[in-house]
Amino acid sequence: MADLLVVEDEVSLAKTLETALCDFGFTVRVEHDGFAGYHAAKGADFDLIVLDWMLPGMSGLDLCRRLRSEDVVTRILMLTAKIGIADESEALQAGADDYLRKPFALSVLEARCNALLRRTAATTWPELTAGDLVFDVRRRQVRRGAVRVDLSRREAALLEYLLRAEGATRSREEILRDVWGDVESRNSNVVEVYIAYLRAKLDAPFDANLVRTVRGKGYRLDVP
Repeated sequence: MADLLVVEDEVSLAKTLETALCDFGFTVRVEHDGFAGYHAAKGADFDLIVLDWMLPGMSGLDLCRRLRSEDVVTRILMLTAKIGIADESEALQAGADDYLRKPFALSVLEARCNALLRRTAATTWPELTAGDLVFDVRRRQVRRGAVRVDLSRREAALLEYLLRAEGATRSREEILRDVWGDVESRNSNVVEVYIAYLRAKLDAPFDANLVRTVRGKGYRLDVP
């Protein structure tokens, strides 16, 4: 049973959504403004956030951006009465995983929620490991042995990418394409800079090197 957070300021619609989603088998928590939604999303572990664009206090768009900037990776379905490709693009660029225009059929809402949850199940592993390094993908938490290591969102994305490679070498171009989504316009040394960040946080304090440079080919993690 998936846990959903619904952030919707229109009380009657929020109640309708809560009732329908519960009937569909989800566990639902409802908040009615952006700040309450933010604290709920940061304070509990949800499988999916259903987020209205227009909210008092903090807009859904700003809330989405803030959660992503603070490394919250929970899937987000944005609800909005706005119409237009530019609005949809803005929501996705802010970090939303999907976009649903009002009015919508409740059956479509259920289908979109289930699709996002399937994507989470298909792409997320509970933990990725390399020696004594453990990466909790769902919570974006990293530790070496018993020591917690704090990474930025981009550092965590790069580490996850290398962990999923399971010891294979990944070229600079592959990393730019798959982690940054861009090969042509990025600063030429951005990969090297973030590799250095990972080494400073994951290797240097523990006097044990996991992040390796393969000369002329790229980068990999030492995976036993």
